Amino acid sequence: MPEQLYLGGNLIIMVAYMAIMMAIVVPVNRAGQLRTNKLAVATAMIFFSCAVGHGLHALMTIRGAGHGHSSASWLWATAIWDAVTAMIGIYYWTLRRGYAVLLGPGAIYVDPWGQHRLDEASAREQAAVNEAAHQQAILATVVDHIDDAIIGLSPRGTVTAWNRGAEKLFGLPARETLGAPVTVLNRPDELLDRIRSGATGLHDETDWVREDGATIRIAVDIAPICDAAGELIGASVVARNITAAMEAAEQQRAMAERSHQAQRMESLGKLAGGVAHDFNNILAIIQNYTEFAAEMCEDKPEVRADLAHVTTAAERATNLTRQLLTFTRGDAVQPQDMDLNPAVAEVEAMLARTIGEDITLIAVPSGRPIFVHADPGQIQQVLLNLAINARDAMPDGGTLVLEVNTATLGGDEMDMQPPLPAGVYARILVSDTGEGIPPEVAERIFEPFFTTKPHGKGTGLGLATVYGIVAEAGGGINLYSEQGIGTTFRIYLPLVPEGAAPHTPAARITPADGAGRTVLVVEDEPALARVVTRILAGGGYRVVAVNNGPEALDAFGTQKCDVLLTDVIMPEISGPRLVELLHERRPDLPVLYMSGYSNGLLGTTHILDDDIAFIEKPFTGQDLLLKLGDVLIGVRSEA
Repeated sequence: MPEQLYLGGNLIIMVAYMAIMMAIVVPVNRAGQLRTNKLAVATAMIFFSCAVGHGLHALMTIRGAGHGHSSASWLWATAIWDAVTAMIGIYYWTLRRGYAVLLGPGAIYVDPWGQHRLDEASAREQAAVNEAAHQQAILATVVDHIDDAIIGLSPRGTVTAWNRGAEKLFGLPARETLGAPVTVLNRPDELLDRIRSGATGLHDETDWVREDGATIRIAVDIAPICDAAGELIGASVVARNITAAMEAAEQQRAMAERSHQAQRMESLGKLAGGVAHDFNNILAIIQNYTEFAAEMCEDKPEVRADLAHVTTAAERATNLTRQLLTFTRGDAVQPQDMDLNPAVAEVEAMLARTIGEDITLIAVPSGRPIFVHADPGQIQQVLLNLAINARDAMPDGGTLVLEVNTATLGGDEMDMQPPLPAGVYARILVSDTGEGIPPEVAERIFEPFFTTKPHGKGTGLGLATVYGIVAEAGGGINLYSEQGIGTTFRIYLPLVPEGAAPHTPAARITPADGAGRTVLVVEDEPALARVVTRILAGGGYRVVAVNNGPEALDAFGTQKCDVLLTDVIMPEISGPRLVELLHERRPDLPVLYMSGYSNGLLGTTHILDDDIAFIEKPFTGQDLLLKLGDVLIGVRSEA
């Protein structure tokens, strides 16, 4: 009876273990994890091992009772199988630490010894959720404080999000916009229709008038917002104020245009300089041969009148060439300390004879001398150019005022061209009661070749020349104009420091006699060389004329020369280089340069140093003889 009860108990337990094993293996196999889920397999093996152990006990009980096996054989069999079971248990123990459940998601079999792994996984999941919430809070803070306007829209176009950047940009608080239809977009329905139709990103620009009345330019980028299934759930709008960027781009464009204009002017200056060099030679030949012819026709007034017209035309061409070289800074300038009052008086005297009876001319000199360091001829040209423009602005007559005084600048005058530092300046005012200048014209008034006069009536160089002269003298110019009332040009020039002795050149009316002195003339234009030779010979000089620098070096070695008269720009050897070579042989050799275009060869700028004697082409015979005489006797005078 006990053996039967023992047998029955082992069989029941064996069946129970086998049932548990099958309950594990079957769903694991269905889940396709039989080869990969080592924990499930190990657990099934434990229950299988236990089932086999109890079955073995039952078998041994039956066989031991029927065949009389000794208890020792039974014990050995059970001991071996118990050892196998223990080894399977150890293997299971090594696996269970890496597995919380027997199956994946939705598993129904849980390893009770791995429950803490589930807790760890849950803690990790909660930490991930918390970190995501933290990151989302940071992102929300960044979005809310970013300068760009960030707006959320529903598919129907109502506002779902409105950050502080949007409040600042559009001047509308979030409480007034959330839940309301979007109003800050240009054509919002059209843009949203395109988003709903599948557009992945749109860009638009629009103007927005804020509550303070300011108009700004806004760039808008719109993108769809979709859920995990790809369904459209809204749209994001990023808007930014591009007004400053557009202004900066416009300034950059203007700077590039000015740079391009400067390059064009530089090229034009080189072209004008090359033309002026040859053109002034031609003018010198025309003027002087005209003078020679006039001297031989003193008894023929009709011929002399015709020649006078030729001289007048040549003088007009000379003035045009001088204007070209002035604004391109290609001519040589000899500035000196000069009083502006006599300059204004001379211009007044010239204008009084030519400006017309319907214009009242008023000159207002300063009560004391006002000295500046400038070229007197150029200052006179500035006044004449402005006066002629004023006359043309008063076709029905009016009043023209020339005034000289001093003025104090604060250094922040926005309309000064070029800008000047703070200080006290000499000021010349040229005012008229003419038609006035429109603002769009005033912006371009100093541009070369810009003119509003009819074709053939103006070159567009007058005010460009004025600007070039004033800027070269270290000054500035601005204008004030009202249409229908008149225009005032204000010219500011640096004052000569008080106590500085103004330069007063010695003046002679007639040239000194050459007295047989020898002049080495170096001129690469043969026709002009003949003109100069004739002028100097008529003044009592002996002339040695050559065409270039190498010939001059040879002639200087064989001829006794008292003074050198040389062109500046020549092939092979320039005038200044020739002077250097000759001064190595004779350091005290007097030199007089002649040129219509120095191209900076007489210094780093076109302003001549005080120790350089220079006469500008074209010149008359008397001008040349006076200048050469001054060089020989050591007197510097203006040609």
